[in-house]
Amino acid sequence: MERDPFKEYLRESEPDKCRKGYAWSTAIGLQAVDGLKPSEYLVDTAIRNIEGEITLKEVQSLLDSYYEEKPVDSENIRTEEADKVSARIAEILSETAFSFSPNEYISIHRRLFREIYSHAGKIRDYNITKKEWILDGATVLYGSASELRATLEYDFSQERDFCYKGLSMDEIIHHLAIFVSRLWQIHVFREGNTRTTAVFFIKYLRMLGFSATNDIFAENAWYFRNALVRANYTNLQKGIYETTEYLEAFLRNLLLNEKNELRNRNLHIDGVLSMKKIDIDEEKVHIQAEKVDIRERKVHIQTEKVDIEEVFGFRAEHFSDKTKGHICKLFKQFGYEEIFGRSKAAALLGLGESGASKLLSKLAEARLIEPVAGHGKGKYRFLKE
Repeated sequence: MERDPFKEYLRESEPDKCRKGYAWSTAIGLQAVDGLKPSEYLVDTAIRNIEGEITLKEVQSLLDSYYEEKPVDSENIRTEEADKVSARIAEILSETAFSFSPNEYISIHRRLFREIYSHAGKIRDYNITKKEWILDGATVLYGSASELRATLEYDFSQERDFCYKGLSMDEIIHHLAIFVSRLWQIHVFREGNTRTTAVFFIKYLRMLGFSATNDIFAENAWYFRNALVRANYTNLQKGIYETTEYLEAFLRNLLLNEKNELRNRNLHIDGVLSMKKIDIDEEKVHIQAEKVDIRERKVHIQTEKVDIEEVFGFRAEHFSDKTKGHICKLFKQFGYEEIFGRSKAAALLGLGESGASKLLSKLAEARLIEPVAGHGKGKYRFLKE
């Protein structure tokens, strides 16, 4: 079976076929979040519905008859779930009725999984964990069983009171990513949370004025789920923080028809750790560069020493490296012609007046500088020999 056999209908100029194609494409694509694959029979039956040969009610009746004749085994049970839930998602997405409420959310779960899960439409009564591939086997911290209803109602009340007026599209998408990730993280049901959340979210987006009638969910349902996981996982010890950036990339493709790359491997925490390793390696390179810079500075100082000794010969040989550095600065600043004194030397070298006086006395005794008459006491210039 093709991954999305309904793509041609998304390009149909006939609105009814396009709408049905989108509903079926999304419905079948969403089964991937639980590793399910609908049958060829469902695809053929869905196409008959899109073409107007049969209604959605007839689709469901045909599926019931089809699986009554099938032997009961684990493979058929999973395919039956994929087929029947796909048909039910297509039906819900084809409806215009919608109520933004916890009851609507729970009702969608009940409609999708009736006679498939005994707990369809029921809030779970025990805590759960799920090993996630993108988290290297770690789990998201899901809502506590004792607080699920209260948490669900709180999230809905917060969203109901939120005002989108005046927000940029970037801000709207960021907020929507936070809302849907928090709704999913509660994980109200034992199974089927992602499919229920996706269907409810699509209906809510329509209520907000978005059409979202493309194949993004169909082709990237698994990415959508992994993005929800990354939006709800933090491990401070490993330097990993919850982020909606992946969800936002998904939503920008869904709502704005952007072409952001949606690859599941990019969501794996190994990528985050690898990036941190790159950062550390870059920091090491930076440190090495600083070491090279320090060496260059040492070479530069040595060059300065050579210059001073070449200029002043044996007269500068007995001075310390620090003093030679001072001599170099003075000579570069004043040369042979300019006259300077204690205050200028102190300012240039960052010395106190006493230190500058001592330095000038040393240089005068070594005949590197000479007093200059007629310019006041303590004035010098470099001596040529």
